[in-house]
Parts: sequence; C-alpha cells; structure tokens
Amino acid sequence: MALKLGWDQARRILAVRLDGMGDVLMTSPALAALRAGHPQMHITLLTSAAGVKLSTYLPMVDDTLEYAAPWVGTSAAVEDTAARDLDFIATLAQGRFDAAVIFTVCTQSALPAAMVCRLAGIGLRLAHSRENPYALLTDWAAETDTSVGAARHEVRRQLDLVAHAGFHTSNERLRLQYGTDDVRRMREALAAAGASAQRPYIVVHPGANAPSRRYPASGYGRAAHALRQLTGYQIVFTGDEHESALIEEATTQMQPAPLNLAGRLDLGSLAALIDHAEVLVCNNTGPAHMAAALGTPVVVLYALTNPQHTPWQVPCRVLSHDVSCRNCLKSQCPQGHHDCLERVQPSEIVRAVLQFIPAAGKLAAPGAKPMPTLMSVTS
Repeated sequence: MALKLGWDQARRILAVRLDGMGDVLMTSPALAALRAGHPQMHITLLTSAAGVKLSTYLPMVDDTLEYAAPWVGTSAAVEDTAARDLDFIATLAQGRFDAAVIFTVCTQSALPAAMVCRLAGIGLRLAHSRENPYALLTDWAAETDTSVGAARHEVRRQLDLVAHAGFHTSNERLRLQYGTDDVRRMREALAAAGASAQRPYIVVHPGANAPSRRYPASGYGRAAHALRQLTGYQIVFTGDEHESALIEEATTQMQPAPLNLAGRLDLGSLAALIDHAEVLVCNNTGPAHMAAALGTPVVVLYALTNPQHTPWQVPCRVLSHDVSCRNCLKSQCPQGHHDCLERVQPSEIVRAVLQFIPAAGKLAAPGAKPMPTLMSVTS
C-alpha cells in the first residue's frame, strides 16, 4: 500500500505518545514504520517525562519534546494553567511539523491532543476516534476497541493506526538500543554489588507504578530463593531508589541476601542488564517491555486490570489468577482482595522460570548468554 495522499509529502512528523515508558516502547514498531516511510523522515516524539528518558534509546526518534498534558493522568505535578498550555502550543508551532500521529490507548480520547496540534498549525493529524472528529483530525481510524476485554494488543493497535496512512514495517518487534557505555556501567554496578557479569543470573523487578499491578514482594523473595537453590544462578533485584523498601521486603525471604541494584542503574545500564539475563521476572511494567525488545525471556506477574499489554513477540509466561472483576482498569484494587495476583503461588513462578533454564539442578557459567560487546545493540 502506498502512502496516503498528503502523507507521502510529509517529512517532519510529530509522534504524540503522552503515557509511560512501557507505552512508548510498545509504540516503537509503529514509530519504525513511520521512519520507513521516507529516507529523509524526521520524527519528533512528544511524550511524558518517563518517555523522554526512554527516547535516547529509540533509534528512530530524532528529537523529543516533553509535555505534562492536563488530560493525561500520569502527568507530573506542574503549574497547571492555561498560559502554560498556550506557551506550549506556541513552542509546537515553531517546529513547523507537516503531520502529527496521535497514539492513545483505547480508553483515551485523542481529541485534546488533536486540538493542540491543530492550533499549532500542523496540517495533517491522524488518530483513533470513537466519534466523528470533523476538522480536529484530517485522517482518522474508527475506534474498534470499544470493549477492553476484546481490545487489540497495544502494539497491534498502533501499527494499525499508522497503516491507515500507508506506513508499514516488516519488523514488528519492539525497538530498544543501548551502547558500550551502558554495558560498562552495568558491569561496574554488578561488581560493586559483589556479582560477576560472567556468571548467569536472573533479574527480579518487583516494582510497578500502580499498586494494583504489584505482586507481593514476599512472594518474589520466596520464588527467588527457590530459584537460586535450584539453579545456582545469581539473583539480581532491580528497581529505582523509591522501591528500596519493596526490595528489602522481598529479600528478607533470602539468606544470604541476593544482589540488590535498586537505584544503581540508569535506563541504559538496566537494558544491558536485562539483555544479558537468562530470564526477567517482573510485574506488568516497563522492564517487561524492555525484555521483549531485547529478546530476553520474561515471566510476568500480570494483574488483570487490562489485557492488552502482555510481552510482545518474546518467549514469555504470563501468570495471573482469573477473577470476575478482570479488566477493571484500576490503579488500586477496587475489591481489596487483589486475587488476580495474590492467588498466584511462588511455586508457579519457579516452574515458569525453569521452563527457560536449559537444565535442572546446579548450572554453571557456560549456560549464560554472551556479554554484548558491540558499539550498540539493537533489537
């Protein structure tokens, strides 16, 4: 399919994805499809603070703009005034963009962003829309994900959107790129914690922004203890500095204490760590999608708040307990029981991880994946 009339002349595209890091990662195949549209395509990503941190590692993104949009729940606390929004529209107009593609989850409306782009003088505007947007969008795909339980995977949704204007990619994998400096920092962090990058390890990431998506930390600790006993692998816990207490709760289940890199890794060195891991164990959160981009097997404790964010095109096991209140879309469990996660037993995590381990019992270093040494690693 050729590019749609008008889009075939677009060279400066604004890609709007105002959500979290995982959402931006799941949009990376669609961004790659935009990049493939023309060799001189210039893509600016308009995103959240979390998306800005990720953008450095997305090879198809040329520039980044940050905007705490008042209609997005993840926006950071800022001086929320109309003057701030008008100033941002003026800044956007200076970019002289030919077109904007507005990426949203199925529960969001693209129309506030469409109005901002229209006021900024962006001539072509594409998004999903439930209702007829009239002049707010020049091109729109009718919203088909009207039921959360039957919604497309988030990656497929965004690929379908750009295909509406004729953009396609033959590689639908998530994209994430890091470099040799990230590998060096990862190795230094491991060495400082008393670990060896040459021995195989499993990464456990027990945090998540939404409490409803967090499997109990003690359960992670019991599963990690059993895995260390069964495999002989190093167990490496990760998270930011705000998740230190959560990780400490998990590691009380383990003697001796496991390796704890909480707050010691930036995004690039975390990517290098996950890439070299045998398996990642985590909740439905950004690192699960990093593992998918890097091809690392992932066991995800998946809260049934929404179904369309499972790991994409990577060996994985998705663990949850079915509940009648699934697809609630809540950040806090509205029932108070958290059964979709808490009824998953640590032994189920262990069995799932062992499916990705080459042999039972004590395993030695030759089973580890080779350490990346290229100038950059791209999946």
